Amino acid sequence: MSANSAEKELAFKRKSIHKLPDQKKSQSSSNFNAKKIELVPLALLKDVPATEQPLLLIKKLQQCSVVFNFLIATEDIQGKEVKRACLNEIVDYISTTKGVLTEAVYPYVIRMICKNIFRALPPSDSLEFDVEEENPTLEASWPHLQLVYELFLSILESPDFQHSIAKKHIDQKLVLELLELFATEDPRERDFLKTVLHRVYGKFLGLRAFIRRHMNNIFLTFIYEREQFPGIPELLEILGSIINGFALPLKPEHRQFLLKVLVPLHKTRGLILFHAQLAYCVVQFLEKDASLTYPVVQGILKYWPQTCSAKEVMFLSEIEEILDIMEPTQFGLVKNELFFQLAKCVASPHFQVAERALYFWNNEYILSLIEEHSATILPIMFSSLYQISKEHWNQTIVSLVYNVLKTFMEMNTHVFDNLTASYKAKQQMELQKKIEREELWKKLDDLSLKSNIDDDQMNDDFADGSTNQNNQPGCLGKCA
Repeated sequence: MSANSAEKELAFKRKSIHKLPDQKKSQSSSNFNAKKIELVPLALLKDVPATEQPLLLIKKLQQCSVVFNFLIATEDIQGKEVKRACLNEIVDYISTTKGVLTEAVYPYVIRMICKNIFRALPPSDSLEFDVEEENPTLEASWPHLQLVYELFLSILESPDFQHSIAKKHIDQKLVLELLELFATEDPRERDFLKTVLHRVYGKFLGLRAFIRRHMNNIFLTFIYEREQFPGIPELLEILGSIINGFALPLKPEHRQFLLKVLVPLHKTRGLILFHAQLAYCVVQFLEKDASLTYPVVQGILKYWPQTCSAKEVMFLSEIEEILDIMEPTQFGLVKNELFFQLAKCVASPHFQVAERALYFWNNEYILSLIEEHSATILPIMFSSLYQISKEHWNQTIVSLVYNVLKTFMEMNTHVFDNLTASYKAKQQMELQKKIEREELWKKLDDLSLKSNIDDDQMNDDFADGSTNQNNQPGCLGKCA
């Protein structure tokens, strides 16, 4: 292997030198200027005549396009401070002064924003990103980046913002790079990105389909290729607002997005990081179109966790939210599959899963749906409930089960009494079968023991006969 090849292989294996165990994790933009550029403080905008302010603003925007290396804290201290002060001044100027967003300013301000925020993000050291990590990797150049994002937002929210001019500069390429930045681990930046993208979606109608399509691609990549994208919760928050504005009837592409993207997101390992946002999106869809209830509930039951109790509790919470908005006709379609799964959850040895499932009976609306179909639901649930009331290790669960059984008895006494009688008869039959089975095994054991004794006796008799025959005197003479 050549020296160059060895160096390349080592470069891919080497972790970021800026993430040492004993130092605070931080990363810096990879597009800072290699050449040292000295920034000279310019005059304040408020100190020059109004006629000179547009030209001075453009000069300041050009100054702010210089990007510094923040990983070396002692480098270019004066230049960093000049840029920070300049950004602060521009943000205040655009926010408080009318008529400053002229057609000549747009290319310079968008170019400056792009130069600062768009950069190659360093690879993560871990295979899975944890949003709840106490020390996420932070962007070292945040003192400047924050002001750039504030400037971007102040422009998008300005009364002087002109869509016809801005659309020449805020295009699909810019939006695509914005979406890629959601991969940053810095939660502060993702929060700004969420607001910026939401404003862009609201102001640029021509970019809406493009934004939805590429959000779709990000979700599909996360589901089927690599479960590492820190910005999933923020994208789902944006999506929740977008779904709220969908017109009725829903387009086929929106229905497909729900069933082919949002429902499969339930099977990902990192669900705990974004389940609240995901559940909100699903509920928004079902409030828009109740006919989607059956396929959505089927999809959730398909991806129901088998070994993770924490995820089961989340699934139960989402099912309760769906039931809260479910129409009675739709409930009639899903009740069988749904309550077969609930019966399993109630019988779970993990008390939190059982407790969360039993809390469904504290919801008045769900209780009214159950009462309407009690003749169907009670036979599904009865066996699990009755067994738990006798055997469960947790007394809180036992008391909750007693309350549920009492509720069922008040709902439909006739069915409850029949089920109780049939359950006891079934238990008696099983007990009788158990006794018969034990007696049969005892008989088999006795037969086996008797057979072993007979075999031993036969072997002893055979051994005695052989000894007597060998000891006869005539045998020796004949043999001789």
